[in-house]
Amino acid sequence: MTFFPSLTGKELLLALKKAGFLLVRIKGSHHFVQHADGRSTVVPVHAGETIGTGLISKILRDCELSREQLQKLL
Repeated sequence: MTFFPSLTGKELLLALKKAGFLLVRIKGSHHFVQHADGRSTVVPVHAGETIGTGLISKILRDCELSREQLQKLL
């Protein structure tokens, strides 16, 4: 089983911003981010809740980032 850090939505958004993703829009608790090259994903931001490992994995696939790249951005 692979290791994913326990992250909140805000922490993940900050890491994605460091990777060049920009906040496009917000609809409720869902933050839509997009990179200049077209990669995009949705990050849920709920106060006090961490994002599950399966969802972090899906977001990383959407962003075409590896676990190691995410850890460097944190």
